[in-house]
Amino acid sequence: MLVHTTSLSSFPLLRRGKVRDVYATPESLLLVATDRVSAFDVVMNEPIPDKGAMLTAMSAFWFEKLAHIVPNHLLSTNVKDVDGLLLEEVPVLAGRTMVVKKAKPFPIECVVRGYLAGSGWKEYRSSQAVCGVPLPGGLIESAKLPEPIFTPATKAEEGHDENISFDTAASIVGTDVARTLRDLSLQLYQSGSEYAATQGLILADTKFEFGLDEDGQIILIDEALTPDSSRYWLAAEHVPGEPQHNFDKQILRDYLESLDWDKQPPPPSLPANVIAATRNRYRTAMQLLTGLDVDQLETTD
Repeated sequence: MLVHTTSLSSFPLLRRGKVRDVYATPESLLLVATDRVSAFDVVMNEPIPDKGAMLTAMSAFWFEKLAHIVPNHLLSTNVKDVDGLLLEEVPVLAGRTMVVKKAKPFPIECVVRGYLAGSGWKEYRSSQAVCGVPLPGGLIESAKLPEPIFTPATKAEEGHDENISFDTAASIVGTDVARTLRDLSLQLYQSGSEYAATQGLILADTKFEFGLDEDGQIILIDEALTPDSSRYWLAAEHVPGEPQHNFDKQILRDYLESLDWDKQPPPPSLPANVIAATRNRYRTAMQLLTGLDVDQLETTD
């Protein structure tokens, strides 16, 4: 079942992001990962088949695998556990929904970089630092850093997040909290990258979100180590000194870059081969990380 946009009558919609629709139940939140895909901050009209289910499966996998480091907000991925859903709403949500604890999010993105890529590479070329973290000279694009670095960012409701220094992050959330979030993020990245390496993948960088639960405890929220929040490369294809092939929407971005499009709504139509190739990148990442394939995901029940 392709799901571009959800509209539940059983619970109120809190917000609609680029990918997720979030609903509030009396006891929890429903994070519904749709099949929407965005590029250059514009949501495409065509969905990517099974994308929401694949993102949900990968997040659930990582939440369980990393729970020894920090608690998380995941309660269940079974929508049958949710009282009050209408019978016809269950098939729409099945396989793509996380039932999660309510939490108060910290207003920063917790980014960890183990390799020099993306905005970090651009910033390094101009200042030999990333988010105020000085780095050795002579590093090249896609190079492994001497050690992973914490490079926080502000959250943007629309458009791109903005990289900030640790001191700026501390001024937003407090020094003690910033240190805790930094230490947790580095531990999560280290554990995630070590596991990814056993599956032939390099976790180049990732971002985490944290919040306070109703007991005032810091917990991991949102998603975890999916291709939407992380930059994965095939280790066997890693060639420092040039851009790498990511397990995300790179195929989509490359196609859009080939068009005469101003990167403003409305988006152009996507051809079937671009949709299929994008789906395959997510599918391959899920297979390598979780051992699951699409036909093993609960998407219609």
